[in-house]
Amino acid sequence: MSEERNMVTVYILGEHFMVPEGSTIMTALEYSGFQLKRGVGCREGFCGACATVYREKGEYKLKGGLACQTVVSDGMTIARIPFVPAEKAAYNLEELKPDVSTFVELYPSVFRCVSCNTCTKICPQDINVMDYIQDIIKGDIASAAQTSFDCIRCGLCALRCPAEIVQFNVGMLAQRLYGKYLAPKSPELETRVAEIEEGKYESEIKRLKVLPKEELVKEYYERDIKIT
Repeated sequence: MSEERNMVTVYILGEHFMVPEGSTIMTALEYSGFQLKRGVGCREGFCGACATVYREKGEYKLKGGLACQTVVSDGMTIARIPFVPAEKAAYNLEELKPDVSTFVELYPSVFRCVSCNTCTKICPQDINVMDYIQDIIKGDIASAAQTSFDCIRCGLCALRCPAEIVQFNVGMLAQRLYGKYLAPKSPELETRVAEIEEGKYESEIKRLKVLPKEELVKEYYERDIKIT
C-alpha cells in the first residue's frame, strides 16, 4: 500500500487546488494540471525564468520567488510572472564611457532610488540590489558590476521598485562597462583568443566531435590538469 500523502490548499490564479505538502510552486502547478510552456527553464537551478509572486495565508505582504525553489504553504495564493516588462536601453558599448554619465543618459531612473531596499528583500539570489544601485549613483562602476554579478534577470526587483528602476538591466550595463574598460586584462586570455581566431584548435575540435561517447569520456578523465 502506498503511503498516504499530506495535502495542502493553494490558489493558483484564483482557482482552488489540493497539492502534496512540500511541493515547490512549479511542482504544484504541474500537479494541478498546468502545462508549463513559458517561465520554465533549468528547474531548481538559477536561470531566473520562473519568477512568481504569492501571498501566504493570513499575511498582507506580497512576496516573490522562483517557482522551482519556493515551497508552497497551506492557503498560499499564487500568480506566475513569466516575463516582467522592462525597457532595455539601446547602446553601442564601444561608444560609452565607464562612468556615471552613461547611466544618467541611458537609465536616469536610477537616480530616483529612495533607498527603500525593497529590491534587495525580494531578490531570490540574496543580492544587495540597492547597494549596487547606490554604487552606480556614486560612480563606482566596478563595485556595482561585482555586486550584481550573480543576477539571473528574473525581474522581481523591478516589479517591486516604487521608483520604477529596471535594476537588472542597469546591473548588466555596469558589468559590460566593467568588463570592457575597467577589469584587469589577462594576457593568457588574449593569447588564447588569438589562437582560437587563428584556427589552432579546429582540427582537434573536429576530432573530438566524431569520437564515440566512451572514448570521449575516457579522454576527459585522463586529460592533463594544471593546478596553479
